Amino acid sequence: MRVPRPGSFRQEIVILSVAVTAFAMLLLTLMLQLLLADLSSRDVQRVLQDRTDAVVGSVQAASTGSRLVVPGQVLEAGVAVYDDSGRLVGGSAPQNLSRQYQQLSTTTKTTSVAAPETNRIHAEPFTTAAGLRGVVVVAERLAPYEEAEHYALIVSLASGLLTSAAAGLIAAWISRRALAPVAAMAQTASDWSEHDLGRRFDLGAPTNELGALAGTLDTLLDRVAAAIRSEQRLTSELAHELRTPLTTVQGTADLALLRDELTPEVRTDLTEISAAAKRMSATITTLLELARNEATLVEAAQSSLTEVVDEVLQTTDTSRITVSVAGLDVRLAVPHDLAVRALAPVLENAVRLASASVTVAATPGRARTADIAVVDDGPGVDTELAERLFEPGVTSGSGTGLGLAIARRVARTAGGALTLEDAGPPTRFVLSLPVV
Repeated sequence: MRVPRPGSFRQEIVILSVAVTAFAMLLLTLMLQLLLADLSSRDVQRVLQDRTDAVVGSVQAASTGSRLVVPGQVLEAGVAVYDDSGRLVGGSAPQNLSRQYQQLSTTTKTTSVAAPETNRIHAEPFTTAAGLRGVVVVAERLAPYEEAEHYALIVSLASGLLTSAAAGLIAAWISRRALAPVAAMAQTASDWSEHDLGRRFDLGAPTNELGALAGTLDTLLDRVAAAIRSEQRLTSELAHELRTPLTTVQGTADLALLRDELTPEVRTDLTEISAAAKRMSATITTLLELARNEATLVEAAQSSLTEVVDEVLQTTDTSRITVSVAGLDVRLAVPHDLAVRALAPVLENAVRLASASVTVAATPGRARTADIAVVDDGPGVDTELAERLFEPGVTSGSGTGLGLAIARRVARTAGGALTLEDAGPPTRFVLSLPVV
């Protein structure tokens, strides 16, 4: 049976079941020990009383004259008969209990006392038909009774441990069976929210807790779908609005570059403007296609991670730092343009903030993904800012603060993720993308 994950609801159920069962068994063991102790005490007292009655009856029947007569057949080990002056007239006291016997030899009332070495002594005065008085003193060892209690305690504790273990195993099995549909529904809803927003459970009116959960998940999926459709419409509208002036900027820059009388400085500036306009146009085109049909675009093509990194580096000024790459021989199950759009903001930020070096390394991730780590030796990210770094409009320096937000959205659309694993220094971002 699979062990529940630490901190999971299943683990809480198992721990609670074991704790409750163990407490109940401990309480039951305590009550059983108290009951056995009381029963043992009653049994010992009954045995002592029966032995005493037998001796008293025999002495009374035999003592018809002027002195006490003690028949030999009733003088078992630990039986002593005394006259009214405390003189021993029959039997004998055990050597280790002689002092206690002597103290009880003149008692005038029935007495039971505990004695050394786990013994109990019972003394009972009597009077014969002839008026003779005496005292019978009897002892009983408690060791057999205590041994029985000891064995009962061992059996009770062992039974408690086995019962608690069985309760834990049963709770784990039942909770796994009961919560498996919940986990499956949560996983299915998460997958639908990423890849198929049109799917629903549609279990109808809820008849049990699972039906109510399915209805709640359907409602959440409806809200997620509505939010994403709204975001797609906004992205599409912004892309359309930006495309026209951007085309004008690029066309104007390209026409100006055709002039012969431009100075080198002006030509350099116009070339940079044209290149930036082309990059922005490619980004807008990618976002527009992403807004139109995310699933089809993601499934339509593959790309080489080496080519993706090369394109990003070609459009990034790395003249003042050293960029090291490793493990890039990976085929991504993501279109080339999407992979570039996901990696470019991360790598550009690292190059901009690095002091001397940036490292880009890919390693195998979980569930058929590649983890692309981008590490820079810059000053790091402020702790408060790290929590909101992927929110639109949040930036640690110059810029609009949209790059990382768009990069995370593109990564998630492609079935991956973008996280800040270490705020640094050094700062470490990890981009996870599906692999072929």
